[in-house]
Amino acid sequence: MEFTASQIANFINGRIIGDEHALITGVSPIESGETGHLSFVAQQRFAEHIDESKCSVLIVSEKLLSEKSYRPTIIAVEDAYLAFQVLMNLYQEMQGRKSGIEDGAVFHESATVGENVYVGAFTCVSEKVKIGDGSQIYPQVFIGKNVKIGKNCVLYSGVRIYDYCVIGDNCIVHSNTVIGSDGFGFQPTKDGFQKIPQLGNVILEDNVEIGSNCCIDRGTIGSTVIGKGTKIDNLIQIAHNVKIGEHNVIAAQTGIAGSTVIGDWNQIGGQVGIVGHIKIGNQVKVQAQSGVNSSTKDGEILYGSPAINASDYRRNYVHFRNFADIVKRINTLETNSKDKTNE
Repeated sequence: MEFTASQIANFINGRIIGDEHALITGVSPIESGETGHLSFVAQQRFAEHIDESKCSVLIVSEKLLSEKSYRPTIIAVEDAYLAFQVLMNLYQEMQGRKSGIEDGAVFHESATVGENVYVGAFTCVSEKVKIGDGSQIYPQVFIGKNVKIGKNCVLYSGVRIYDYCVIGDNCIVHSNTVIGSDGFGFQPTKDGFQKIPQLGNVILEDNVEIGSNCCIDRGTIGSTVIGKGTKIDNLIQIAHNVKIGEHNVIAAQTGIAGSTVIGDWNQIGGQVGIVGHIKIGNQVKVQAQSGVNSSTKDGEILYGSPAINASDYRRNYVHFRNFADIVKRINTLETNSKDKTNE
């Protein structure tokens, strides 16, 4: 597709500085731009690339611009990052959506499918499944019995949805994620660990996105719940009966143990471990590689393992890095003190 700078500016209500007829045929990162490509600059640390970039057109936040002239054509907007996001959404919509059932897809006769649904080849749709209007089910997806999938969902290839799970509207689940696998429940006996049946399900509320290769376990009884608007990165384990509230973001390789309750609008960094049966408040930030082993209050910022207040952790870490020298100094002071006592 080809667009002019003027057309792009009209999409995002931008102000053009330069050639409004400059042609755009693709997009590039600002650091590796190409002639005919579009990129954006939203932060001061990238402002030096405005003149250096080989891109023909740049979307730039107004606050980063001066009165000087620029080599590329500039589309000035209030927030370049948000403007570029608008363009990406428009482009995705222009690609169109698939519809229809491909050869090789297997449907149980009791399954029901809404309008404008796409189901790819070798997908298995089990008994009493319900798929809402406009949903896109890519090839080689397994959907267990009595699963409910809402409207305008996307399940990418290799997703597995176990029996009785519920997926709300506008959810996205990326490849090879498993939703509804058994929780890690075993009872120790004299003969070994006896499996406890996992009879619950998983509920994804509306507008949830789950990355690739995640495992979300079904409740032992009751539901494991992911609240609306929550976004989960790749390679994340969520154990049975966890309750995650609304609009959380959870980065890769995080593990959340069973029956933990997480509030709303939290930010959880990569490789965080959270023990079971605790409560995380609202608007909590947990730094990467932290280990949370106790409940938190609203608005806390945590770091370390066991996680403590992030500011306290950073101050303490300065001393920890110098711990050997501190011990040496203490030993020297003790020795000198003993020598003076013996004089």
